[in-house]
Amino acid sequence: MQPPFLTSRLLAIAFLFAASAALASGTLTEQTLTAADKARLAAFETTRKDAIAEAKSGGSPADVKTLSAILAGAPQPILGVDIRGNYRCRTVKLGGLPPPLTVYGWFNCRIDEDDIGYRLVKTTGSQRLSGHFIDDSRTRLLYYGASHYSDEKPKAYGADPARDQVGYFFKVGSGRYRLEMPLPQYESKFDIIELVKR
Repeated sequence: MQPPFLTSRLLAIAFLFAASAALASGTLTEQTLTAADKARLAAFETTRKDAIAEAKSGGSPADVKTLSAILAGAPQPILGVDIRGNYRCRTVKLGGLPPPLTVYGWFNCRIDEDDIGYRLVKTTGSQRLSGHFIDDSRTRLLYYGASHYSDEKPKAYGADPARDQVGYFFKVGSGRYRLEMPLPQYESKFDIIELVKR
């Protein structure tokens, strides 16, 4: 039988280790995300369903066909996948202000790594973004970041609520990913960024 002081010390060490491991596995979101962004994520499924229906019913046939291709592919396991690399990326805006579906052209994105973890950066185009990922479940990562224009320096999440972004990142095929963001600050009801690894 272990002495009481040793047992309590071991329990304290175990608690600290568990807390550290929890932070690495994604519970950091409770400390990181704003209340507004937690609300946006809570509405993710409903907003996604409504925006897709609106886009498919009001978009041009060509754009609806493109959207269907982008949405093809069920989420695959992503935890432990090395997502670093260079990508082609394009934004699709669904719902909200007319038109109900807008498909933009291809730009360049990159996922690298810094002292926080994996970092997504859109490197071309007039509207850009940068942000980080947190493990959320077996098949998705939580993304939090901020938008900026090409003539600005990237903004940190939380520095300007009007620029904050939040969403989920999915692997949907070999070298294919989707970043899905509910209730973006401007123009649409739901944004999807398709990423294809180069």
